[in-house]
Amino acid sequence: MIRPLLALATTALLLAACTGQQAGSPTSAIGRAEPAPAADGKAAVGAPVSQNGGIATSALPLPLGLDPERSVILTANLSLRAADPWAIADRAQAVATGLGGDVVGLQESGAGDARSATLTLRVPSARFNDALRGLKALDAEVLSSSVDGKDVTDQFVDLQARLSAKQAEEQRYLALLARADKIEDVLKVDQALASVRTQIEQLTGQINGIKSRTQFSTITVGIASAAPAPEPAGGWDPARTAARATAALGVVFHAIADLAIYGIVFGWIPLLLVGLAFALTRFRRVSLPAA
Repeated sequence: MIRPLLALATTALLLAACTGQQAGSPTSAIGRAEPAPAADGKAAVGAPVSQNGGIATSALPLPLGLDPERSVILTANLSLRAADPWAIADRAQAVATGLGGDVVGLQESGAGDARSATLTLRVPSARFNDALRGLKALDAEVLSSSVDGKDVTDQFVDLQARLSAKQAEEQRYLALLARADKIEDVLKVDQALASVRTQIEQLTGQINGIKSRTQFSTITVGIASAAPAPEPAGGWDPARTAARATAALGVVFHAIADLAIYGIVFGWIPLLLVGLAFALTRFRRVSLPAA
């Protein structure tokens, strides 16, 4: 009698152990382990972060320490120095367009060794770090770099709440307009409805503006020309001497050509004066014997 009871107890213990192991498994319903959260409650680095309606996006393209769930306007300023700023400006534009961005401003000035360029680029916020890395990898010296983030989450939430309230108010006015019998009541409700719709359009425009500025980041790039390398001090350089002699010969030929041109243009004036003097002298010689 005791042996059957022991066998039944052993079987029950084994079943309970197997059930506990299955209940403690971290796998999901499809048998795939879920990513473990970090100690501070946020998703671990490299783990998918759900945003934009549940679409899984990686937090890595955003700057470190930035919460992807918040609305942040990112801007950056880069100061570069290159031998050919205009060529580097063309490559910087290619970096922005290659990441799905565009160029909203370009200014090129100077000539020769004094060239400079200033660009204003707009890139998707999710590719912000990629754009900065691409710009810093250009064949140019990075003089300075700054990144600024402006959190507009509270402003965005406030605008959305105000928009929802105005839309609800619009629906109430529409209901009143449908029940209005008198013309004066219709005009009053219609005037109030027009004012509410104007406010709705203004709030919608502000919300769309914030969305555009948070979805696309602005990067301003200034490119200056690199200073030419100084000439080596001391020593005799035949090539430099030949260049100076050639330049001096050109100056001499230029001066001779200028003198020849001046002689051709103004040479008739001395000849005219000499001719007049000769004519006066002959006239005096002829007139004196006759006297």
